[in-house]
This record gives sequence, C-alpha cells and structure tokens, in this order.
Amino acid sequence: MKKSWILYGLSFLGGLVLFVIIGGFVISLIAVLKSGKKTSGPAIGVLKIKGVIIDADNYLQYIRELEKSSDVKAVVVRIESPGGSVGAAQEIFEELLRLGKKKPVVVSMGNVAASGGYYVALAGKEIYALPGTLTGSIGVIIEIPNFKKLMDKLGIQTEAIKTGPYKDTGAFYRPLTEKEKEYLKRKVENILNQFVTTIVKQRHLPLKKVKEIADGRIFTGEEAKKLGLIDKLGNFWDAVNEAAKLAGIKHYTLITYPRKKNFLEKIIETKSKDFIREVKALVFKPLYLAVP
Repeated sequence: MKKSWILYGLSFLGGLVLFVIIGGFVISLIAVLKSGKKTSGPAIGVLKIKGVIIDADNYLQYIRELEKSSDVKAVVVRIESPGGSVGAAQEIFEELLRLGKKKPVVVSMGNVAASGGYYVALAGKEIYALPGTLTGSIGVIIEIPNFKKLMDKLGIQTEAIKTGPYKDTGAFYRPLTEKEKEYLKRKVENILNQFVTTIVKQRHLPLKKVKEIADGRIFTGEEAKKLGLIDKLGNFWDAVNEAAKLAGIKHYTLITYPRKKNFLEKIIETKSKDFIREVKALVFKPLYLAVP
C-alpha cells in the first residue's frame, strides 16, 4: 500500500512537470506567432465581413487594431454579407466612419453586400462592386414565429403577467394584435428612416430618390452604380489599388482580419479546452485511483 502511494506521488509530480513543460511551450509558441503579426513598412489592412452580421464585437476590435497600427496606411473592407442585425451593422458602420477620418477606407463588395451589408459599406470613401454583385435591399424586416396552434395541439398553455400592454409583444405563444402590428410597423419605419438618412448623407443623393428605391429591392452592381449607390465597378484588387492611391503609397503588404490561422494556431484555439481537460485527467488520475 505504501509503495502504491509512492508511485501515485511520483506519477503526480511527473504529470505536473509535463504540464508545466507543455504549458511553457504553448505560451512561447503563442508569443512567437503573435510576434509574426508585426509588419515593417507601409501596409493596407483588409477587413473581411462575411456571413450574417449578428455580433459586432470582433469587428470592432479588428477596426481598432487597424487604426492603432502605424504601418497600416489604408483599409479595404471586403463585404460578403446579406445583412443582419440593425444594431450590429450600425455599430460597425460608425466605427469604420470614425476610422475613415484617420485613414482612407475603401469598400469592396463580393457576391453579395445587401441590407445591413450595404449599410456597413456606406462608411467607405469609395465603394467598389462587381457588375453582378447583389446589393441594395434597402429595408427593414421583423419576423415573429407563432407557435400557438402547435401548442394547442400539444396541450401547452402559457400565461404572462406583464406591466404593460406591449411588454410581451412578439411572444411566440400568441398572434399579434392589430395595435401591436401598428406599434411594430412604426418601429420598422423608424429604422428604415435611419437607413435612408444615412444613404442620403453618405452618398449625397436626393431624399426623394432614395425613398423610391428603399422598398427592399436588390440591385446588381451595374444597377447600383447607375443609381449612385456605389462609386465604381471593379474587383478586390481594384479596391486595394484605390486604397493605396488614396494613402499615397506604391509598395505595401496586406494585413488581413480576421487573420488566417496556421495549423498550430488552429489547434491551440479550437482544442485548448480539450487539451487542458486531458492534461488534468493525466495529472490527477493517480489521486482518483487512490481515493478507494
């Protein structure tokens, strides 16, 4: 029994040493990888906005990093998004607008940059799109699921104790009342007016003209250019060249956010929790065996 405890103790110490060694290696590796992000000489930052825009936090952090980098002289925002949350799109737009006061910001639209994606694009000093890019979709929508019939079939009932008639507006357990529909319609129209006002200001277009096209329609890049919603037809590299021109630089490197991670970084990021759990199991396994 005494020998078993000694073996357990040695196993624990060995595991602890292994944990410290591996932990030190990982920390050193991260430091080296982070140091690799530094550049020398002028650079153009590339901010990629892909997919549905739901949360702005990461994008805001990337924009701040691009702003703080003394090497980054201009920024190209590459948009591949059908839109998303109003608040998130507005937040990214405002931050890019602020960045544009310090460094040139050029927008490059990919396959689609519509609705909230177009809202974000309005922060660009120059907006590029491909002839076939889908953009526009200037409008606002609220979708509210109604599960009342399904709940009735399942015999499920929900009661709400609320402090006001509109407190549970949009609840999934009942349909909207006519008053609630009017109430939400006013909110949607208010947000649409914010969208339209931003387009009028950023694109220098007549209010009447913008209101005529702010009905949810999508436009191709070609159509958008004729309407004044974008500046030029061109691809990503055309936008990069424009950014370099505005920044007054000829030779530069590209810094892309979110930055592509190599194999080791992906392992560290996606498997860190599993790694720690497995190491803990390895280290503390002798203690568990010794409990009985």
